[in-house]
Amino acid sequence: MDIEGSVALVTGANRGIGRAVAEELVARGARKVYAAARRPEAVDLVGVEPLRLDITNAEQVAAAAAVAHDTTLLVNNAGVPVVGPITSGGLDAMRRGLDTHLRGSLNMVRAFSPVLARNGGGAIANVLSAMSWSTTPEAGGYHVAKAAEWAMTNALRVELAGEGTLVTAVHLGAADTEFTADYDGLKITAAHAAAALVDGIAAGSSEVLVDDWSRAVKAALADDATAFALGALARM
Repeated sequence: MDIEGSVALVTGANRGIGRAVAEELVARGARKVYAAARRPEAVDLVGVEPLRLDITNAEQVAAAAAVAHDTTLLVNNAGVPVVGPITSGGLDAMRRGLDTHLRGSLNMVRAFSPVLARNGGGAIANVLSAMSWSTTPEAGGYHVAKAAEWAMTNALRVELAGEGTLVTAVHLGAADTEFTADYDGLKITAAHAAAALVDGIAAGSSEVLVDDWSRAVKAALADDATAFALGALARM
């Protein structure tokens, strides 16, 4: 996909990776970038069009599709943390994770895939995680939500191929954002993740492995992903 001249919509664009992606797209010559957020007044980037959007709100999603009818690139980045094991405690956080990462992202795809098709086809990038494939004891709910979003992404790629729409899965370990403020391990910058995402779309890639962490976890799937996860936990 040619990034220069494209019209992009980025969810969760007020901070972290979403903000970095919007900034990267502007720098690479996108004609227009809709920077979507629950609180559009928090969007502080120059050269973007702030857009109020909660991806779990069907009415707001429909309104966004009506406003951003010229979109050729959709970046599903909005997400929520899900902390805690899945075998104990309440299920509210897990429900919220699935509601956002799976249903919310699917809401966006269902609203915008016809828009992309009318505009001659385009691209959808879903920001996933190395935790689509692996987990830790305190991140089981997040793992489930991201695994579900990954499966949805794979299904979309098959369904939308005939419409000329590229579907890209973007996997990364930890980026240095507010989302991972409590994590003390190795992190990449949000700018690094954004550049890799945009490079992948421009290259027509169906999958982008942003960092060594995501590449290591993906490689472990050929062997025993659970053994990999337990081994990584032991080294922490």
